[in-house]
Amino acid sequence: MMAQSKKIALAALKMAMTESREEEANLKESYQRIGVKTAAVDYGGEYVSSIRKIVERAIVAAKREGAIQETHGDEGAVAGATREALSQIMNKAMGLNIGGKIGIARQDDHLSVAIFFGIGLLHLDEVAVGLGHRVATKEGG
Repeated sequence: MMAQSKKIALAALKMAMTESREEEANLKESYQRIGVKTAAVDYGGEYVSSIRKIVERAIVAAKREGAIQETHGDEGAVAGATREALSQIMNKAMGLNIGGKIGIARQDDHLSVAIFFGIGLLHLDEVAVGLGHRVATKEGG
């Protein structure tokens, strides 16, 4: 049996790798049935100037989809996990454009944020994945 932290990380990765809104909605619904709250949001822009916007988008998407509550702890967990994921692609992305999707998954006190981005200039693209995990206090806990 897969550890819960790995299960939630995999859910975030799968959400980040969806190719359409329909696929995203279907995957979200299947995770909802097993008690995993998910969210995803597209993003594109220049890496360095986008860091703050990506963190903000992740927090807004997680709140909008009910993956987190509007608390300092929950928002901080998403921000921290997103920054961790972004730091994992920094060497490839510095000074270049990025584009792709941010996936978020949460169950109980496990929260993961995954990013799946194309990185590049013109048609010379690289692909990168970043993943962050944080503990977010259980709802009502």
